[in-house]
Amino acid sequence: MLSDITIGQYYPGRSVLHRLDPRTKIVLLLFFLFAVFAFSSAPAYAILSALTLALMLASGVPMRMMVRSLRPIMWIIFFTFLIHLLSTPGEALAKIWAFTVTREGIEQGFFISLRLVLLIFLSSLLTFTTSPLALTDALERLLAPFRCVGVPAHELAMMMTIALRFVPTLIQETDRIMKAQQSRGADFTEGSILKRLRALIPILVPLFLSAFRRADDLAMAMEARCYHGGEGRTQMKALHFATLDYVSWGVAAALYGLFFSLR
Repeated sequence: MLSDITIGQYYPGRSVLHRLDPRTKIVLLLFFLFAVFAFSSAPAYAILSALTLALMLASGVPMRMMVRSLRPIMWIIFFTFLIHLLSTPGEALAKIWAFTVTREGIEQGFFISLRLVLLIFLSSLLTFTTSPLALTDALERLLAPFRCVGVPAHELAMMMTIALRFVPTLIQETDRIMKAQQSRGADFTEGSILKRLRALIPILVPLFLSAFRRADDLAMAMEARCYHGGEGRTQMKALHFATLDYVSWGVAAALYGLFFSLR
C-alpha cells in the first residue's frame, strides 16, 4: 500500500505539460478543481473526464503511475459510492436488506466518485510534471503580491515544497521500518483495534526520530550553503510566460465558457 502513494514524486520529461510555466500549471489546476465542484451537469463531467485523460496521455507519465496514485483511496471512493447508493431517495430499483437502491443514488454515487478520481488525477499531474524547485519558484512568485500585507512568500513556498518533497522519503522510511519490525515478528493486521494501535508504536517512534534527524541535516546543509531566507535571493532560471502558456490560458477560458453554457 505504501509503495502506491505517489504524492510528491516527479517524473522527468519534455512533454507539453512539462514545458508549461509552473505558475500556469498551479493556477489552471485551481481553476479545474473549482470546475469539478462548481459544474455538476453530465456534459461538463464528460468534458472534464476527457480533458483529464488527454492531459494524462500528453504528460508522458506512464499510466501505471497515474493509477497507483489512485489506489490508496480506492476504499474511500467505494465507500462514498456505497453511501450515496443506499441513502439517496428517488426511483427505487432494488432493495438490499433495509436499504433501497435508487436510480438517483447510482447517478449521485457515480458523479461523486468521479469527482474524487478527477481531483486525484489532476493534482498528481502537477507533481508528476513539475520539479520541487520549480514549484517553490512558482509559489513564491504567486504569493509575492501578498508581501505588502506581511505574508512571508518565500518562507511559505519553501516550507510547502520541502513538505511535499519529503512525503515520498518518509513513506519509504515507514515501509522500511515496517518490514524491519515484521521480520522481528511484529503483526499489524491481526488482533483488536487497540492491539493494532499499540503495534504502531514501534513504527511511529523511529519514524519521528528519523524525521527530526533529516530535518536537522537539511537545516545544517542549508546553513552550510549560506541560506538566510528569501531576502535578496535571485533565481538561476527566471520564470517567463511563453506562447504555450498563453494558449493554455485561452483554452481554459474557452472551456469555462462552455461549462457555463452547459449548466
